[in-house]
Amino acid sequence: PKPQHAITVAVSSRALFDLVEERRIFEEQGVEKYVKYQQDNENVTLKPGPAFYFVKALEHVNARLLELYPDDEERFDIVLMTNNHAQVGVRLINSINHYGLTIERFCMTGGKSPIGYLTAYLTNLYLSADSEKVQEAIEAGIASATMFTANKDVAYSDTQLRVAFDGDAVLFSDESEQIVKEQGLDRFFEHEQLNENKPLAQGPLKGFLEDLGKLQKKFYAKNERLNCPIRTFLVTARSAASSGARVLKTLRSWGLEIDEALFLAGAPKGPILVKIRPHIFFDDQMFHIEGAQKLGTIAAHVPYGIAQKYHKPA
Repeated sequence: PKPQHAITVAVSSRALFDLVEERRIFEEQGVEKYVKYQQDNENVTLKPGPAFYFVKALEHVNARLLELYPDDEERFDIVLMTNNHAQVGVRLINSINHYGLTIERFCMTGGKSPIGYLTAYLTNLYLSADSEKVQEAIEAGIASATMFTANKDVAYSDTQLRVAFDGDAVLFSDESEQIVKEQGLDRFFEHEQLNENKPLAQGPLKGFLEDLGKLQKKFYAKNERLNCPIRTFLVTARSAASSGARVLKTLRSWGLEIDEALFLAGAPKGPILVKIRPHIFFDDQMFHIEGAQKLGTIAAHVPYGIAQKYHKPA
């Protein structure tokens, strides 16, 4: 599909594949040894990385869309965006072909930051294992997150893309989180009730939820609501009674539906995420990312908003 019609998801090679060992060689022995190692092993298939099953699920959605809308270009376009050198490309291509992934666009920047290319590709979402590049992308206004591998293997749905979002500083701006951090919970509850009918400003991932919603509507139009291959979840530490209404009214004002909204009132998110089994869970706080990871959820850190001042990712 042409980039202006597609929902472009750019994924780094370290998010798509497990390159922990290769990264170690790069850091300890330098770029030349790293490139040689990759060339010597170009017929050794790389193992899946944290974004792998998410990408597979995107491709399943594409396959379903193509069945229903053969001439339509509004679907996911996955771009491999990596600062690897072109010499490493053969191993990446071999691994992509081994798994039967459809990734036609490669951007290999040879050590340079890929951020400028993300803008040129009209990127809707960028996933990387490099927190500095993700920060740079967020600052450039691109929806972006740092991928973390789950600490346990779990089975993911191969017939439905499942995406879970935190609310504040992810789908919404961090305005309410600022009040929690600076003035405490009581003041926050008061503020949310006073402003219940005032929509929250948008956060960095609002556009991606919008993209998912647009595709869901294409399935609904073909009477496939019950068989839709996309399901979205809001998993928030907010409590429903005291601060939930504003969130739901904000989504309504944006014309967005979310399939499931889970208000946890401060309870840990990990156990709920185990039940949901999302292909990806977006949150702005490393505390929640680590909790999710421990229980086997693939989590993606969105470095946005006031929470970053309180916890710098390692």
